[in-house]
Amino acid sequence: MKSHQTAQTMKPATAAKKLGVYLPATPAEFQEGVVSRTELNALQADPPAWLRELRDNGPHPRPVVAAKLGVSISGLARGGITEALTTEQIDALKTANPEWLQKERATQAEVRKETVRIKEKKRTEDEA
Repeated sequence: MKSHQTAQTMKPATAAKKLGVYLPATPAEFQEGVVSRTELNALQADPPAWLRELRDNGPHPRPVVAAKLGVSISGLARGGITEALTTEQIDALKTANPEWLQKERATQAEVRKETVRIKEKKRTEDEA
């Protein structure tokens, strides 16, 4: 017997997350349908104009905003940023460099350093 394989699909919110875009800014047909794994791969391999525009100019979802600012998502919330931001708004924040952003970047840098220290310690313990 041959097994019949069905296409794996995902909700638009999941696909938007995987594409790194803000779902409410995507076209209606994207928001209202389901996305197959094949369609997602095609969007990633050859992004249409709307996807390139969203990736370049936003609005960006909070994980992307956090990454572009060099802070955590929690740090964004502590800084009062709870909505999606455009690239222009992110650049303006970088230029203004408010105190909360400086503090959150320093916190994130410490977290990264600690993560590296722990990995290095674990690696040396594993070698011993």
